[in-house]
Amino acid sequence: MNPRLLAGGLLALGYNSLVSHLPSRHLRRLYLSAWLGTVGSGTGVQTGCRFLNGRKIHFGDRNVINFGCLFDGRKFEIRTGSDVSIGPEASILSLGHDPQSAEFADRGGDVVIGDRVWIGYRAIILPGVTIGDGAVIGSGSVVTKDVEPYCIVAGNPARKIGERSRDLGYRLNYDPRFL
Repeated sequence: MNPRLLAGGLLALGYNSLVSHLPSRHLRRLYLSAWLGTVGSGTGVQTGCRFLNGRKIHFGDRNVINFGCLFDGRKFEIRTGSDVSIGPEASILSLGHDPQSAEFADRGGDVVIGDRVWIGYRAIILPGVTIGDGAVIGSGSVVTKDVEPYCIVAGNPARKIGERSRDLGYRLNYDPRFL
């Protein structure tokens, strides 16, 4: 077996099974800073989040990653901008299968999430999607294609339902002690 794959699998197992459930944000951040591709300044990851191939996951500054999220960086990258809020139990996938393939071949792509994006509870972002700055993804939505900046989308598949103000100046600063 490839030693790098084994090491990566052990790091994932260690975090997903044990560290992810520790009630110390600081211990989780220390582990993730060593394992993930990038963890920006002020970014917090709450309990119960799972990561597949952490080296391909890059969080910008001041992200709020709520409890129970899944980040699938097995083959392609996931990148977030700054001040991104990802709701509880959201899933961001970068790899799936081609339904037309007789061999059940892989199909996927990088997921890129812009600055000040707000992703709602249990939303699912599918492989190869880019979400523009300031966009809002409604709770439970399934995002199958790119989302324009400052659009509000919802549903399955997600469709545009509105526009968000372009006058956004907030900087997330959420620091729960035990989440």
